[in-house]
Amino acid sequence: MKTIHKSIEITAPKEKVWMVLLEEAYIKDWYQSFGEGITAETDWIEGHRVRFSDGSNSGLTGIIAEKKPYEKITFRYDGIITNNVEDRESEKAKAIAGSEETYALSEENGNTWLSVSLDIDERYYDDMAMMWEVALQRISELAQAI
Repeated sequence: MKTIHKSIEITAPKEKVWMVLLEEAYIKDWYQSFGEGITAETDWIEGHRVRFSDGSNSGLTGIIAEKKPYEKITFRYDGIITNNVEDRESEKAKAIAGSEETYALSEENGNTWLSVSLDIDERYYDDMAMMWEVALQRISELAQAI
């Protein structure tokens, strides 16, 4: 595993950035940076399950490990989704178990710094790092437009 660290300064208050990160209408937009049809299925409550899947019903599953509104949210992955079936037992699923993805927000002079860190298999690091550059730019655009 390798960890991607990305950040962006957004000309919007952290409440608007938080809204873009967690509200379905915005998620459907900026998640396209990673591929068509990607969705998040969750109630956004700390300790509850979360599923990230694409149009082919493949993806990742885990829990919301930490949530501090307008400050931080962390997902801890524990399995994969294949053909809409959750798998926590295969070698592939166990390889991502315990990996995390965190979004942290801080506000400075009315602007928001959004920092993202996520653990990823080294084989996908470069592609995912580039996708995050696109995603962060889109999150910024959406937050500024609200």
